[in-house]
Amino acid sequence: MIKLGKVPLERALSKLGVASRSQTKTWIEQGRIKVNGSLIKTPTYLVVPEKDRITLDGQIVGKPEWQTIMLYKPKGFVTTKSDEKGRKTVYDLLPQELQHLHPVGRLDMATSGLLLMTTDSQLSNYLTDPKNALTRVYIVTVDGKITEDDLNLLTNGIEDEGELLKPSKITLRKTSNRESHLTVELCEGKNREIRRMFEKIGHEVSSLKRVSFGKLNLGNLEPGQFRKVNKNDL
Repeated sequence: MIKLGKVPLERALSKLGVASRSQTKTWIEQGRIKVNGSLIKTPTYLVVPEKDRITLDGQIVGKPEWQTIMLYKPKGFVTTKSDEKGRKTVYDLLPQELQHLHPVGRLDMATSGLLLMTTDSQLSNYLTDPKNALTRVYIVTVDGKITEDDLNLLTNGIEDEGELLKPSKITLRKTSNRESHLTVELCEGKNREIRRMFEKIGHEVSSLKRVSFGKLNLGNLEPGQFRKVNKNDL
């Protein structure tokens, strides 16, 4: 069961689709926001969006309809609302009525596969909290031949930039002198974890796709397609 938790007021307003985080911070500091009838001028004030009564200029901030989708992110798209470099974003793949969803974690530009997007900040926090250890499964192709010694190193964990990079499970599916194909399972989403761990043992990742996240699988989705997710799917 997902427990309701507190989040900063500026973030709660942003996730509710009221405005950007920087805009909501300005409103709070201007004294335009009340929580349960009390004027709040601290953007980091903690609230429970599902329970607290939040008003802007005296008007109740409505809670958006619960919506969650599973998107097959193609390679070459960034997981941001907009991009200063003009690159394509995952929002270019969504219709107008889904533009208010926020991604659950991120996939880097060169990674494809399953990306969850939701209106539910508590769900997002639950799914990405390392304590909950939800399994993410990736199909990986790397340059060169992966040996048993390589697998042992990866299984025992690789130190990089002060972090231990360690898959919960790794399976070698096929290998040759040219390239190797593996399935890698993670229970924590460290930044570029799979790419970093293979780079440390001398193998560059040439293809990376996330095929499942918790109970959800890509199934027959094609790149760029999405489907709605129900609460009981999670």
